[in-house]
Amino acid sequence: MYQFSYAEVMQDAVADARERERQVLERSVGLLSAARDKEKYGKEAIEALFYTRRVWISFIEDLKNPENQLDIELRANLISIAIWILKECDRIRKRQSNNYQSIIDVTTIIRDGLK
Repeated sequence: MYQFSYAEVMQDAVADARERERQVLERSVGLLSAARDKEKYGKEAIEALFYTRRVWISFIEDLKNPENQLDIELRANLISIAIWILKECDRIRKRQSNNYQSIIDVTTIIRDGLK
């Protein structure tokens, strides 16, 4: 019987977590794209903004955790990006902007970095 080493199990766990994060960001991009393609602020926008906000708030909480193993500078940069995305979502929600594309572009870059 083959036994996995702790390092192998942990490496698989990290790979699985990255894949889940990638999928979550992919869904966010899809929802934001659908909202962007609608002419009016409606159901699609509400769903996209709500989902995107939940994703980035969750990422911030994880990045703030002292047990997070990412480099401190990378964590700080990702938190800054997350705050910007949250602010842009709020501006869209308040109908002060319709800048979905910038959020989509930044999220796509982050998602692609997780591959």
